[in-house]
Amino acid sequence: MLATLLTKAAAVPTALLIALSGQAAAPHQPPGIDPDAPVITRDDIVIHAPLIRVWNIQTDVDAWPTWQPDVTEAAKQTPGPLRKGSVFVWSVNGLQNITSTVKQARPGHRIVWGGPAQGITAVHVWTFRQERDGVHVHTEESWSGAPVESDTANLQAALDASLDAWLHNLKATAEN
Repeated sequence: MLATLLTKAAAVPTALLIALSGQAAAPHQPPGIDPDAPVITRDDIVIHAPLIRVWNIQTDVDAWPTWQPDVTEAAKQTPGPLRKGSVFVWSVNGLQNITSTVKQARPGHRIVWGGPAQGITAVHVWTFRQERDGVHVHTEESWSGAPVESDTANLQAALDASLDAWLHNLKATAEN
């Protein structure tokens, strides 16, 4: 009888055995930047304001032009709060009509968006963590595509400067 059970068990897919045994499968990897992209920027800042305030400012896409001088236009195309699948169109630093799609939204914790813009594929991750000294905001963004490969040094410098300015503008807005 044991031999029969073992023979049948060998034919059962591993995933089913794991499910039946109550063991969890490997955790789903959250969306993130392209680690192989030629341009990647990571930056951090601590903001002395309530987490909900920082989150609300960052995710109010329509208001970006009021506190981000480099953002000339921004409009959500999907009603309601940003969530997975939400789409917004914006213009920044001469890039017009960028269409970004939210890939993940964990309110108050993490938001990931991305999409193509003039041959560049961008993925942007924001994480927010309440700490004793304020809200720690971490951002990272990757750019890939033919324009990036043909001018990596200049586009790396542009993305570095852009994210640094964004974080400092977010901080100034949230702390006022």
